Amino acid sequence: MKPTDIDLLPVLGRPTLSGDGRYAAVVATRPDLATEGYISELWLAETDGSTPARLLTRGPHDAAPAFSPDGRHLAFLRPVPGGRAQLHILPMDGGEARPVTNHPIGAGQPVWSPDSKLLAHTARVPEPGRYRGAPQSEAPRRITKLRYCADGFGYTIDRPRHIFVTDPFAEDPATATTQVTEGNYDHSDVSWSPDGQLLTFTAARHEKAGDDLRNDLWVCAPDGTGLRSLTDGGLLLGCPRFSPDGATVCFAAEPLDENNNPYTSMSYGLWSIPLDGSAPARRLTDKDLHLSFASQTIHPVADGILFAADHRGEVHLILVPYDGGAPKPLITGVRQVNWYTAVDGPDGLTVAAVIASATSAGDLVGLRAGEEHVLTSFGQRLVEQTDLLPVEEFTATAPDGHQLQGWIIRPQGEGPHPVLLQIKGGPHTQWGYTLNGPAAFDEAQVYASAGYAVVLGNPRGTSGYGHDHARYIADDLARRTAPDLLALLDKALESPDLDADRVGVMGGSFGGYMSAWLAAHHGNRFRAAIGERGLYAVDSYAASSDDGINVAIALYGTDPTQWAAKSPLTYADNIQLPMLIIQSEEDRHCPLEQAQRLFVALKTRNIPVELLLFPGEGHDMSRSGLPSHRIARFDAILEWWSRHLI
Repeated sequence: MKPTDIDLLPVLGRPTLSGDGRYAAVVATRPDLATEGYISELWLAETDGSTPARLLTRGPHDAAPAFSPDGRHLAFLRPVPGGRAQLHILPMDGGEARPVTNHPIGAGQPVWSPDSKLLAHTARVPEPGRYRGAPQSEAPRRITKLRYCADGFGYTIDRPRHIFVTDPFAEDPATATTQVTEGNYDHSDVSWSPDGQLLTFTAARHEKAGDDLRNDLWVCAPDGTGLRSLTDGGLLLGCPRFSPDGATVCFAAEPLDENNNPYTSMSYGLWSIPLDGSAPARRLTDKDLHLSFASQTIHPVADGILFAADHRGEVHLILVPYDGGAPKPLITGVRQVNWYTAVDGPDGLTVAAVIASATSAGDLVGLRAGEEHVLTSFGQRLVEQTDLLPVEEFTATAPDGHQLQGWIIRPQGEGPHPVLLQIKGGPHTQWGYTLNGPAAFDEAQVYASAGYAVVLGNPRGTSGYGHDHARYIADDLARRTAPDLLALLDKALESPDLDADRVGVMGGSFGGYMSAWLAAHHGNRFRAAIGERGLYAVDSYAASSDDGINVAIALYGTDPTQWAAKSPLTYADNIQLPMLIIQSEEDRHCPLEQAQRLFVALKTRNIPVELLLFPGEGHDMSRSGLPSHRIARFDAILEWWSRHLI
């Protein structure tokens, strides 16, 4: 697998099902090297696998498909000429798609009413005079909240996200859309009650909104009347959905502390609350089950709620009973269930899911009457055109006896091979069986194909191994993670075809943090290091990151006087290794100043250090940046290792 093979890794989004469960539609997005961009197209398939999936739209920038419950129309997002993405509807019996909204900075995911007559969605509403001309012509921004921007987007304080309802069949488009919510608050994750009389969504509308991570669950009528909250703080929640009888709202949530800030590693579990307010919210899953970062959705059906849970590098789709009883597995195995949806149709429960594996970035799968049918063949193209290397699982033992899961991807040939310890981001995510995502095996395939044995593993602090495994790092993130990582590396180096004298360490985000930490504290184990989009100084991160003070407190403690001891920059004088620092200029999560400070600290000591800057990119550049930037990043990484490990 080569850097230019990123065009063989299409990313599939959230699927949608027709009301009878017969058809599924999904968006497939792939890099287009020729146009230096991305192409997004909609695909349609029969869920019983009776016919091959077919291209429904040619994009080039279509997204977020949603079938009307009666199956007659498909709503989706498509940019209008010279403008942003707007809601469009496509008649399924033939005809052209047409736009039905006209929001100045675009619309969000469409959600059909149960009677197939209305579309709920979100859209940001800019302040007068904002985002219509040159940025330098705008008035100054007055910032009064800690959270005022987001990576990959920019400022949020002057363009709050609101709920809208659109009649896509209205004769007068000018009056077809109604704004449901008001105020300088962000509203998200809208969905309908089964009778179409209510909307539910999340919003932070409390007094300290923007200064903490709390949000609440809200309901109102489709015209905005009767707005009331169902929760009252203490949770960071998302994806609210009504139960089929409309009496309960189910949602995913993570508990917050007494100041509505996050804990170091808490399980993002499944919760429910009665619509009538007769009881408080209660958790339906135990703390060992964590909603996968890859799915970020739940789906209530007649017999329970569908929930995608991390599990030892896998992601399982389970059915959780409404009474909180033992979950029933629906889709398991050495693979990951990413996006999914379901309907209770004439033939029982039908599920459409995007399922990835160690050899696939994801294909659409239909589950009908308990039988799985693979509906697309995107993963097959990669397997046919590249020589993917085997992923070998192993177990390592930490110094205190704790068992750790790891993987090795070896290059071809006898060796001894130079070795890369690749550290994932997070920390509360997992390396796993997928070729797409923030902790996937695709990058390791590129490095192994270039001649390096790549060691990956899930130290404590990661998800998928239960609450105690995740919470272990709470007292001292770096010092508790480092022994686990070194134990994984040591176990891998027992293989005679791995060269213990030629080892490099690399990682992005939290992986960048740990790469710098290991370079400073265990530099004798490595010949060189790469830190990418990392946090290196907690104090300035707390003031400049889009997550800022809230996450700094969660990961590094409430006492700022202790932050220096937990910052790799404090120990920069100990770093003797050559180090490549990779950074995106528009990264708001781990801002540019983090990389600059580490670069200057090493450069002024004459340590071989280079700073590779990508203009116009954010924190997720390696997964969603310009294709040429993604390839240039791979080329720079491979060139760096060829200098220091070959």
